[in-house]
Amino acid sequence: MPIARGKTPVVFALLVGVLVLASCGESSQEKAKAQVCKARSDISTQVKTLSGLTLSLSAPSEAKTGLEAIGKDLTTIKDAQPNLEPARKEQVQAATHTFEAQVSSILSELTSKPSLSKLETQLKSSLTQLASAYEKALTPLNCS
Repeated sequence: MPIARGKTPVVFALLVGVLVLASCGESSQEKAKAQVCKARSDISTQVKTLSGLTLSLSAPSEAKTGLEAIGKDLTTIKDAQPNLEPARKEQVQAATHTFEAQVSSILSELTSKPSLSKLETQLKSSLTQLASAYEKALTPLNCS
């Protein structure tokens, strides 16, 4: 049975509306998981960059930039947590808390004004600890 001429635009509009709604079906949980995974990935990149730093005139600036980026990523993760499913939320909260505590400890060591002769050794040790903290706390978060 053919559709009457006046109803064709209405039917077409309804079909388009249904298709648009069907394609926008990402839930708040899926969006939150994607935010957490993107932030975790960026933290991984920052940790790798920081781990490769050597003592130079640009090292303090590069370290500051990397640590600020990690801080922003941790804020992104925290902001996404309320929208995660309960089990994942607990896992992410625990991982974030652990990583933050370890980063705080590392920063405290770095800012304790070591002697110039020990600065390179302490910097390398701190960056190794940062990489280890990431591996232990955030790598286990499943992002697949």
